[in-house]
Amino acid sequence: MVTSTDTGLDGSPYQQYLYAYPHKTSYRALRPRPLLADVWRAEARDALFLYVHLPFCEMRCGFCNLFTRANPPQEQVTAYLRQLRRQAERVADALGDDAGYARVAFGGGTPTYLTADELTELFAIVTGVSGARLPGVPLSVETSPATATPDRLAVLAAHGVHRVSIGVQSFLDVEARAAGRPQRRDEVEAALGAIRAAAVPVLNVDLIYGIDGQTAATWRQSLDAALAWRPEELYLYPLYVRPLTGLGRRAHGRADWDAHRLALYEQAVEVLGAAGYRQESMRQFRRADVPAPDGPDYCCQDDGMVGLGCGARSYTTALHYSFDYAVSVSQVRMVLDDYLARPADDFRYAEFGFALDGTEQRRRWLLKSLLRAEGVDAAAYAARFGRPPGEDFPELGRLADRGWADADGLRLTPAGLARSDAIGPWLTSARVRQAMTGYVPR
Repeated sequence: MVTSTDTGLDGSPYQQYLYAYPHKTSYRALRPRPLLADVWRAEARDALFLYVHLPFCEMRCGFCNLFTRANPPQEQVTAYLRQLRRQAERVADALGDDAGYARVAFGGGTPTYLTADELTELFAIVTGVSGARLPGVPLSVETSPATATPDRLAVLAAHGVHRVSIGVQSFLDVEARAAGRPQRRDEVEAALGAIRAAAVPVLNVDLIYGIDGQTAATWRQSLDAALAWRPEELYLYPLYVRPLTGLGRRAHGRADWDAHRLALYEQAVEVLGAAGYRQESMRQFRRADVPAPDGPDYCCQDDGMVGLGCGARSYTTALHYSFDYAVSVSQVRMVLDDYLARPADDFRYAEFGFALDGTEQRRRWLLKSLLRAEGVDAAAYAARFGRPPGEDFPELGRLADRGWADADGLRLTPAGLARSDAIGPWLTSARVRQAMTGYVPR
């Protein structure tokens, strides 16, 4: 039986976004370093997910704790693409000729920080070295209002991009500045127009709630402005103030912040539901007339993911691995410099990671399902792990007792979805929690 602590459910609904499990701060140096050929040898490799990380942006937003550098020197961008090619060559050798990619995503950072010519070079690496069929498989790319330009979008469209995700955060200039993201509304609208003109099938708009000075009325203005573009998807993120970020260096003075964020979330659920959007998770909403994806929903945290680039993570059934991770400006630069200085053969090995035993594999499967609106498929869980999820996780009944899940504890209610960022940490294992506690932010 898999057990978890009973603490945490009575605290803040905003404890931690469980973007991936185990969390990246639980990774440690792997000694000895395993060969990627050995790591992937027993894995199915015919329908992998390829994730490419571009750790560059035109600005560092105040809330951002991603691995990225603002306005790098041009020679570093050129060196990064050159090193990325070397890494892709070594990873392709490790995976073997029978490896194939069913989905691709470019993230960061802001991949469209690259110029159109640099994006063309990136695609040459992904198709010519890694072997991804583009066009041919679903491709998702992150962008920003400042970099979603027609020339860059033309390169994406030529390679079959099917989804572009743009981080708007707020349509109100004053709120964007309060979140440490100086931008103008006209720039945002121009970028959205350029994406629509490029005929990208899926537009996703990211918005943030809980910004200093934001009210129900201004939040509604941002929601309405986004809905005017009829995006196929919206992701709504509660603002978090994290260590070593721009916002983290100044106090957040709102005493009722939890209640305020929860009220804005509930407002958005109502507004988007009335506008014809189906809720897929606490953060994701999809327009109801948009067909469901052909295959698994977009998620760059699935098993069978191959990550390329400094800051990218990779996922096999039993090992999650990456390069080192940092947030502060000086440490990000140090990690980037280390990546760029590596001899090519270093890319044949996994550097940092977390090994998942059978217990952690069960927990990961549960969490990735439970925090989605459709909940846990009990039959699929039993088929994979040999017994019903309730036997491994009897504590799920406590979610039902609170009215946060159905009677079996396998599907969250609306109140439970709203508290996903408390339920996820509550279900995190003691082993992962201990490793996270030992991580020193840098």
